[in-house]
Amino acid sequence: MKKILAAISFLLLVTGCSAGSYKDVSVDGAKEMIDNGEVEVLDVRTPEEFAAGHIPGAKLVPLQVLEGMLSELDKEQKYVVVCQSGNRSTKASGVLTENGFKKIYNMSGGMNEWRYDIEQ
Repeated sequence: MKKILAAISFLLLVTGCSAGSYKDVSVDGAKEMIDNGEVEVLDVRTPEEFAAGHIPGAKLVPLQVLEGMLSELDKEQKYVVVCQSGNRSTKASGVLTENGFKKIYNMSGGMNEWRYDIEQ
């Protein structure tokens, strides 16, 4: 009986207990979702990086303060998370999904690969 309970606990831990997951999306895929008005863009870079150029309409939510700003975000909103290269946005996407956000898209390649309009 103990072995069965241990096996069930392990399976739940591995498969069923996660809060959800995010989806990676290409720069082109993110641009399409933005153009269609499907998503809000969360830029998790530093204020200095954001000021140097960001996706028009993006909201600055630096990774360092993301957890403190979760209450300011809508868990039902669909978000594309952006950083410079894709590393911080991957971490931020994980934080968001661990906190109950279900519609999270991580823009792979980040602003390094963004070739569309930016605003400063």
